[in-house]
Amino acid sequence: MDMRGYQRYREDALNTMTQGELLLLLYDELVKRLMQAEITLSKEQYPAFEVAVDKAVAIVRYLDDTLDRQYPISNQLTRLYEYFCYELSRVKNGRNQTELERVKRMASELRDSFREAAKHTSE
Repeated sequence: MDMRGYQRYREDALNTMTQGELLLLLYDELVKRLMQAEITLSKEQYPAFEVAVDKAVAIVRYLDDTLDRQYPISNQLTRLYEYFCYELSRVKNGRNQTELERVKRMASELRDSFREAAKHTSE
């Protein structure tokens, strides 16, 4: 299979996405990484667990870095993202399944909220 063609397709797809679609893609990836962390933690695959948590934290930090600070909701989202990073560091250090499930649930709910908002703005 020609990987260059696939890579070009992916780049074109990303370049034509709206900001809302890109945001949802990031949240989908965040939830995916948190699910990977859950699975690898339950299987006691600690190196893979730590990689998944680190990638989730990187996504959260990117989401925070790209916030448009002119909107009041940005301050609330920043605080939530800081909370996610704090909890994920605790999850990683303590291998805490319960806290990981809570952060994953909150991230999923936030993603669903953004998905619903995107639906309403496109109508």
